Amino acid sequence: MRKNKNSRVRSEKQYEPRIVGEILHDYLENSNEPLAVAYRGHTTESEEQGWNRNTHLGVDLKTLLRSDSKMKVGKDYQGILRRDEICEEFRYDEHFTFVETVAQGVEKRNPHVYVGQYITITRRDDGTYRPNFRPVKMGADFSVEKYAAGVSNELLWALEDLIENGSVEAESK
Repeated sequence: MRKNKNSRVRSEKQYEPRIVGEILHDYLENSNEPLAVAYRGHTTESEEQGWNRNTHLGVDLKTLLRSDSKMKVGKDYQGILRRDEICEEFRYDEHFTFVETVAQGVEKRNPHVYVGQYITITRRDDGTYRPNFRPVKMGADFSVEKYAAGVSNELLWALEDLIENGSVEAESK
């Protein structure tokens, strides 16, 4: 039997089936190939910036979400990631559970009660209302008269809506 001169002597466990994540981990941590060297160099840079290197290549992840049925690509979720005990029933050696947490009972500060083209009206914590001007778009067709008329119309419409909905009680003299 001819042996490859680049092979290392290992135990019989070497020939047992292994998980792909385990093989990749061994390659990236122990190889002198350019890709593995670059990977190790990149991870040390991230550690210097205050990030800890935690790459789990083959794990089972169970998600418990409140907002979506499945996690969406590119969306950030606030929650708790918990590493469960290593158990034989799982496909991989590691199992994690992510539980999405949502702040309950927290009301948005100064919510908008009216959003228009020229103004917005917000309700403050003390119950008063504050009109806010939106950014003015000054183009070739901008006119001060048209802008002032638009602002006054939106103020009238917003106040009428607030009074009709009972948000603001009209004071009688």
